[in-house]
Formats: sequence, C-alpha cells, structure tokens
Amino acid sequence: MLRLAIRNLLSRPARSTLSLMGLTVAIVGMVGLFSVAEGIDATIQDTFGKVPGIIVMQRGSPIPIFSRVPRAWAKEVEQLPGVNAVSPEIWIRANIIDGKTIISPPRVIFGCDVDAQARVKEHLYRSAIIEGRYLTPEDRGTGNAVVSRQIAEEFGIGIGDSFVVNSRKLDIVGLYFCGSLLLDSTIIADDRIVREMSLFDENTISSFYVELTGEIPKEEMIERLNDHFRGRELHSWSPVMLLGAGASQPGGKASNVPTGPFMPSGNPVIDLIRNADRAIKKLDDATPVAESPVAESPVAESPVAESTVEKTPSDEVPLDIQSADDLAEKFSQFSEDLDIFLTLMTGIGLTIAVLSILNTMLMSVSERIIEFGILKANGWSQGDVMKLITAESATLGFAGGFCGCVLGWVLTQVVNWKWSEHIHLLASPGLLVFSLVFATLLGVGGGLYPALWATRMMPMDAIRRG
Repeated sequence: MLRLAIRNLLSRPARSTLSLMGLTVAIVGMVGLFSVAEGIDATIQDTFGKVPGIIVMQRGSPIPIFSRVPRAWAKEVEQLPGVNAVSPEIWIRANIIDGKTIISPPRVIFGCDVDAQARVKEHLYRSAIIEGRYLTPEDRGTGNAVVSRQIAEEFGIGIGDSFVVNSRKLDIVGLYFCGSLLLDSTIIADDRIVREMSLFDENTISSFYVELTGEIPKEEMIERLNDHFRGRELHSWSPVMLLGAGASQPGGKASNVPTGPFMPSGNPVIDLIRNADRAIKKLDDATPVAESPVAESPVAESPVAESTVEKTPSDEVPLDIQSADDLAEKFSQFSEDLDIFLTLMTGIGLTIAVLSILNTMLMSVSERIIEFGILKANGWSQGDVMKLITAESATLGFAGGFCGCVLGWVLTQVVNWKWSEHIHLLASPGLLVFSLVFATLLGVGGGLYPALWATRMMPMDAIRRG
C-alpha cells in the first residue's frame, strides 16, 4: 500500500513538490519560532544553574541593575548562622565603550567588593577565567578589570590592554567565558571604581550575594532572612526610579551624591544630575523645616506626592530574597507568554500547509475517479481506498516534516554561529520529533476528506463520472 502511494505521488511530481514545499516551509517556521523560546529557557537555566547561593535585591526590582539596598544590611547578614560569606554588588549599564555607544547586545558593569569576594568559595566568574587572573584584594581601588571573551573579541582587546568604559579607563587583567549570553556580557571591576562611574555612595549597593555553609537548607535560610528584615522601611522599586538612576537612597532622601566638590564623571547626564542634587541638598540645609510654609502645606501631604515611591508596609519584607531557582522560574514566565504568541504565528503557516495538502489530495482524487471505480469493481473495499489515499497524504506530511525539521535545525545552527552574541536558538530533539509527528498527523488530516469522498462513490458511478 505504501509503495503504491509513493508511486502515485511521484506520477504527479509538480503538484506533490509544491505541496511538500508548503508543508516544509511551515515546519521550518515552527522549528525556528519555538527554538527561540527553547533557547531562552536553556539560557536561563544555564545561567542561574551556576549560582548556588542566595541573591538579595530591593523588593520589586526586576534585575539587580535597578535595585538599591543599604550596604549595612549586607554586613548584618554576615553575622547570621549558616552564612559563609556575603558579597556586596553594584550593577550599572555600560553605555559607551571605547567611544562606541552600546545598544545591542547590552553590556553591564559589575562592581564587586574584592575583599568580600575573596571569602566566597564557589564564585561564578572566578571559576570561569580562561586567561589571565581574577581580581584580588591587591586590585582594590585600581582600574584593573576582568571582561568576557566576547567583549574582548568585539573590541579587539586582551590581557594588558586598556579601554575606556563610561569615560573611565580600565586595564584588563583577565578574561572569562561562562557560555551564557546573560553572563558573558559583564565587565568586572572594583566597586570603588564603579562608584566613581555612577551615582552610588558608600552606603548603597545594588544587591548582595549570600553563600551558605550548607548547615541550613537554602529554603529555611531564605525564610530566616525574610524574618530578619521583616518590618524594615525601604522604598519598593517602581519604574519611576529609573529617572533617578541611583540618585535616591533607600531611605528616600536624595543624598547619595556628596555635596562637596567631586571629580567630573565625563558623562554630562551624570554631572547634571549631581549638580542638581547638590543644589537641592544645599537648599534643604539652608531652609529650616519647622519654619518652612511647605511643611505645613496640604500639598506636602498630598497623596500624589507620596504615591511616586511607595514605602514597604511594616508587616512585609522590603527585599526580594531568592535562590537562583526562584529567579529562573520568574524569568521562565516570559518564555511561557512568548509560547502563546509563537503558537499563534505558527498556526497561520500550518493552516496554509494543511490547505495545500487538502488541495493536492482533492485534485489527485478527482483525477483518479475511474481508477478508484475499477479498483472497487475488482474487490477493493472502502477501507482499502481510504488507506491508499491516507497513506499518500501521510507520506506527504512525513516528507514535509522531515525536510522542515532538517532545514530548521540547520538554520538554527547558522543563526547561533552568525549572531552568537545576540541570540541563542535551541532546536532540541524533543522539538524536532514533535514537529515530525505533528507534520505527519497534519498530512493524514489533510487527506481524510478526499478519502471519505472517494469511498462514498459506487464503482459504476465512479467509472461513469470519469
């Protein structure tokens, strides 16, 4: 039966080829689109799977680069039982590197306390060094930096070279490679240097990393940290904080920037914010609050003024204290929403492919009415005719699915090779097998109506109509 079905398809090569191409293109699109979602999932799991400790950020902040927490809170955690080390972190965006404005792929600057990081046993970036060395306590206050291999290749720099990031000269002492798009986008420097490049003061950090001794389970330690900070007053993160970009202290006072003389950052936006903040601070210091009419004005207590940044209620935790698995689950929600959009887009192409198969089989059946009449007159049952037509459509579906899977996999590899720093696609074996089976079922479904139509005709009617 299968051999006869293949021979019938080959007897009409043009029509069969067009139908095959339509399904192939649809399956290529299906593999390509869903490989985006699988690539995001794989990147997230690969990234956070390398972080064994606990990450503490400002409550509500999506990522550490937007978070602001008091540095003293990190020191408190160091004294808790079950904690091996606490590493304060500063994260800012690298806007300009060697005169080039950075848009895509984004690059970030990681300001680390090298003394604190030296006490961390399992450090992600330190274990990923492939050339040179990682930062040591001797690099405290210097412009030494560690960069990813991708950044070094992009700007043609290496060990011993210097480059300028956000108007600050840095000297490369090490290269690392983690194999993750999210991790291999970082420039690591001493936190004192990063503070000079941003609006962070000595009492503020972005987040802090907690390494456990293993004596207390991670979930229990997270609960203990939540209980430790419960009731603290800290502004919850909101998008309006992006306007300040670090100019506000956790307490809400715009006092992160010293009011005395400072060295220009080289960034006109940062300098403008610093000058404005200094002027506001001086004005506040010069005006007694008790004598100010604004203090007694209803506007000062206006809910609009207070709704800009809401304070965390005293019965809640002002921090997001999460393990890497919790963060991975949060980011995975994005890929779940993306799957819905990809399914809708793929459905359009698959619908067109099914209509193509349906048209091909209908034309094939209508041209072979006499043939089916003769076969039924010679003893073929309705089931035999249905099996023949279904086998033809299933063969088309399988062939289109196979070609689509192979071509889709090849295209994902080409994209990963060509744009490795921008995107990572993953056409997993599960996705390829699903696409192949799905294409075969589409082929069977496309041939059902023509098969039913052919089986309902009586042998003499079929011969007469032919």
